[in-house]
Amino acid sequence: MKEITFRDALREAMAEEMRRDEKVFLMGEEVAEYEGAYKVSRGMLAEFGSRRVIDTPISELGFAGIGVGAAMNGLRPVIEFMTFNFAILAMDQIINGAAKMLQMSGGQFNIPIVFRGPNGSAGQLAATHSQSFESFYAHVPGLKVVTPSNPYDAKGLLKSAIRDDDPVIFLESEQMYGDKGMIPESEYLIPIGVSDITRRGIDVTIVSFGKTMKIVNESLPELVRGGIDAEVIDIRTIRPLDTAAIIESVKKTNRLVIVEEEWPFAAIASEITYRVQKEAFDYLDAPVRRVTQADTPLPFSPPLIKESLPDVAKVVQAVREVMYMK
Repeated sequence: MKEITFRDALREAMAEEMRRDEKVFLMGEEVAEYEGAYKVSRGMLAEFGSRRVIDTPISELGFAGIGVGAAMNGLRPVIEFMTFNFAILAMDQIINGAAKMLQMSGGQFNIPIVFRGPNGSAGQLAATHSQSFESFYAHVPGLKVVTPSNPYDAKGLLKSAIRDDDPVIFLESEQMYGDKGMIPESEYLIPIGVSDITRRGIDVTIVSFGKTMKIVNESLPELVRGGIDAEVIDIRTIRPLDTAAIIESVKKTNRLVIVEEEWPFAAIASEITYRVQKEAFDYLDAPVRRVTQADTPLPFSPPLIKESLPDVAKVVQAVREVMYMK
């Protein structure tokens, strides 16, 4: 095992897949000469050259479309957006091109493409640069949506995403790139669509993913001090969703709290709540609670940012509510 940062785990995943398969290439804003806006692609231009590590203009719709066309012709593009806030401009190619091409072509064209980059809040970046897009993309049939919470998962899931024959939205975070974790020295993959039970417990199920898993983990000592034995599920993949793992856990704990950084209306928590009430309603001893961003564009003011986003106190309060504890 070795300790590695989140950004280095992503780079290792891409480099290993590019060495394995000459059809894999990286394209995006500042990925080559500048070695990535967040240095995820450091050293890759020197190793693979300008035909496989390609700088683009600031034209997300354009280079996303080039990526879709390349995938239609048998290549496996990895398209990096400097931030998924900018990928709003590329949604026509992602949703009307990549996601629908297999069906529209009658099965003639798979689109093996990965769209990756940072997502969600990242400090004082204000309303237009601090959005979470999980539910936007998970709403679309034909897309797979992956959001790892640690370096181990980031590497294993990105390798699986690159090998997948369907388009994958791979969501990261500026605030996670420096996070460190242990990974194996040897190659490994993590299957898309399989969640990770990171802590076993019997009192309440807490479901989360991506960066908010850090908040959940930080809340655990306080929950333990309060005598609450929580089971924690990192779903890792939003679409396809590992519903079975959540249902099995809720049948044991009888309570559910969902933590995410999206706005509350039509969030991932809404879909999970629907599935749980449909398949495990009789097992619930309390209404499902969720902790999300406030239903407002993210402010620039630090006190208002803190008020808007999930934090440890909000998670603990939600858990205590489903436990009927004051």
